[in-house]
Amino acid sequence: MTTPNPAAMEFLLTRRSRPAKLLRPPVPTEAELMPILTAAARVPDHGKLEPWRFLVLEKPALTRLARLAQARGEALGLDPERIAKGVAQFADADLIVAVVMVPRPTDKVPELEQVLSAGAVCLTLVNACLASGWDASWLTGWHVHDADFAANALGLAEGERIAGLIHIGTATSAPPDRPRPDVVAITTWVRE
Repeated sequence: MTTPNPAAMEFLLTRRSRPAKLLRPPVPTEAELMPILTAAARVPDHGKLEPWRFLVLEKPALTRLARLAQARGEALGLDPERIAKGVAQFADADLIVAVVMVPRPTDKVPELEQVLSAGAVCLTLVNACLASGWDASWLTGWHVHDADFAANALGLAEGERIAGLIHIGTATSAPPDRPRPDVVAITTWVRE
């Protein structure tokens, strides 16, 4: 048995993301972000495929992406409110780390396991931010799931997709905690 780490367990039992719309500067510097990214890359990765990579999106890039999201949403004929939500995700942010799922061709590791590994990177990135004293939120949206936007605005290659946009900053306030799952109700014990 490993040595218990009560502080880590308390962190996991009380951790909570902050809404992206509440995040403002300051944001981590490159030097502060590198250990967070290093922690995020320490996830289950069957076959050591590294089926993910990071795009660090700073304010000038986010401003450009907001303009491109507006144009793409209009070209798609999306509802103006839906477009505005996607645009605001970039326009109102000061730092986003996009976790790009990069499927690797292999007969040994199913693509689903690679997708799950990319998801684990997203959650670990959020938790590493929180553990480092930053606030963070994991989002996606219509824009990053649109193949044209992903390729032309974010430079994603064929087959790559965004697993998550991790917004990082300093929260201006803390909303009330949300209801959590009833673990007893969603747990089945299989004893035989």
